[in-house]
Amino acid sequence: MTIAAKLAELGITLPKAAAPVASYVPVVVHGGFAHVSGQLPFVDGALMTGRLGDDVSVSEGQAAARACALMIIAQLGAAGLLDRVERVVKLGAFINCTGDFTDQPEVANGASDLMEQVFGDAGKHARAAVGVPALPRGAAVEVDAVIALKDA
Repeated sequence: MTIAAKLAELGITLPKAAAPVASYVPVVVHGGFAHVSGQLPFVDGALMTGRLGDDVSVSEGQAAARACALMIIAQLGAAGLLDRVERVVKLGAFINCTGDFTDQPEVANGASDLMEQVFGDAGKHARAAVGVPALPRGAAVEVDAVIALKDA
């Protein structure tokens, strides 16, 4: 089954791949891996902002992380790489949070769970979930990825 078919089966419509907001490219392919730049959580074109432990709940943070993962998949699609995904190797989840917030792993599960739903066992990955005091544009979450690719 293609990834597009799997997304349709799950009822998922990918967002349009976001253009970079600074001096970088969304995806770099090197040595059999796609390195996907940090993606921000856009839902219906609006950026999900705020801080976990302050004005964003864990469930809202999970939704933001899921939105970031959708954007990672959208970037892979825009680069023509979706059906070359062999394995999601690693996700890096950055959580905009207060100093006493400690549920970063639960928030990051929003991205991790989606990768497993879409890619099956190939979506199971290593991960870092890190709390930070601020993210670009006030985003609640940012997620980047390293993806192993099948030969073209």
